[in-house]
Amino acid sequence: MRRSLTILLAVATTVVLLTACAATGDGDGDLADDWPALPVAAAFTPAAGVCQAGDFTDVVTLSAYQPVDCRQPHRVETVHVGAFPVEWPAPPAGGSAQLRGAFADCDARAVGYLGDDWRAARLRLSVALPSGPGWAAGSRWYRCDVSEVTTVEAAATVVTRTGSLRDVLKGASSLRLGCQQTRSGAGGGVQTLLPVECATRHDAEFVGVWRAPDGPYPTRDADWVPLYDGCRAVLGRYVGVPVDTDLHYRSGVVVRPPAAGRWRVGDRGVRCYLWLSDRAVSASLKGAGPAGLPVRTR
Repeated sequence: MRRSLTILLAVATTVVLLTACAATGDGDGDLADDWPALPVAAAFTPAAGVCQAGDFTDVVTLSAYQPVDCRQPHRVETVHVGAFPVEWPAPPAGGSAQLRGAFADCDARAVGYLGDDWRAARLRLSVALPSGPGWAAGSRWYRCDVSEVTTVEAAATVVTRTGSLRDVLKGASSLRLGCQQTRSGAGGGVQTLLPVECATRHDAEFVGVWRAPDGPYPTRDADWVPLYDGCRAVLGRYVGVPVDTDLHYRSGVVVRPPAAGRWRVGDRGVRCYLWLSDRAVSASLKGAGPAGLPVRTR
């Protein structure tokens, strides 16, 4: 009898508890459908005109995107954000026509944002793309990023700076390339270029940028001939001397094409420098004409 009473009490208690749950809950008794639905993954697009405290990366994830006001210390500034066609199934591969097109757009946008060609200054332009998951979620952007560097020579490092680069090249700027002092290598040619004030004695000067046509990266001696010819034409216009056979006897020329990896993604801007291998000067030769850059007789 006692065992039967215990069973009855247990059953009654279970019924009461179940009734209480049904009376006090707002659900329908199905625990599987009472959780709110997770949001659908949305396409993420970065903003232009903002800066990043961290180093540039060519693939940007949402978790790594942490923009800061450009008045704060930063290493990257986004000058433009463009878009690929929405129907593209995957990000463009390195060296593809699509990626070269994105670089060309970023190049033009950077000139407008900065006020002049970024290659005329201690600046570097790079293109960043969405991550694989971001692309799968619908992101189709490409980001045009500019960074200040310590030098445009091979040993460049990125500078942590404050202040926006917008319109920084519309006038005089400490970032601009100018007069240089060369350092020779083992073979006697120019190995490095060191910026100096034009009022100090120097033997080289940045004269402008020559844009090479699309084609393979120069590796053989014959491949370099168009680059030297192009830079001589830039030199002649800068100084104000005829671009003729005598130009070889007026000045040497130093050419600095972009690195092979940058060439592959579409950078064709070659930095050009005049080089006085036999003398030094203490002023800029811009507009100096034939008197400032005479034909050498020896």
